[in-house]
Amino acid sequence: MIKPDKYLPLFRRIDQLKKQKNYIFIAIDGNSAAGKSSLAALLKEAYSCNVISMDDFFLRRVQRTPERLAEPGGNIDYERFGSEIIEPLKAGKPFAYRPYNCQTGELSEPEDVIPNQITVIEGAYSLHPRFAGVYDIAVFLSLDPAGQRRRLAERSPCLLDRFIHEWIPMENRYFDAFQIPEKCDFVISQ
Repeated sequence: MIKPDKYLPLFRRIDQLKKQKNYIFIAIDGNSAAGKSSLAALLKEAYSCNVISMDDFFLRRVQRTPERLAEPGGNIDYERFGSEIIEPLKAGKPFAYRPYNCQTGELSEPEDVIPNQITVIEGAYSLHPRFAGVYDIAVFLSLDPAGQRRRLAERSPCLLDRFIHEWIPMENRYFDAFQIPEKCDFVISQ
């Protein structure tokens, strides 16, 4: 359950930036099941902003080499994210991107994006160093391991083992290697 009062400082900062900038880019990074998508949905409801998910940029199967997966944050297609999202956002022009479909392992049909004053990029790896300097606001949502395990068991019981043994360790390696929480404007414990 979302407690909006927890996010009031973030909302105040957004409101302040809205008066100063034509375009505002917000990243919401953090632990699996910490509420990144829920916060993004709350921002979308409050500001009618664009929301783009980092889940749409996981590596396709052919890209998953041992070398790439050994890189902290290497399990996202940061090259495609840079060219399909970051560059067009900075240009302020309409664009389209092809979300990755986890079920098929392929890219889906293009989704059109019309620039909006606020764009939220939500998901682990959204603050990868390749995108440093792009965001006006960086948010990190943290969740303790017990709470994370409980939420994941409720949300995705059939994937819990993969989260625990594969995806969470990869996320933690990325957070530690690049000191992601320390570089954020807001660190919010769930």
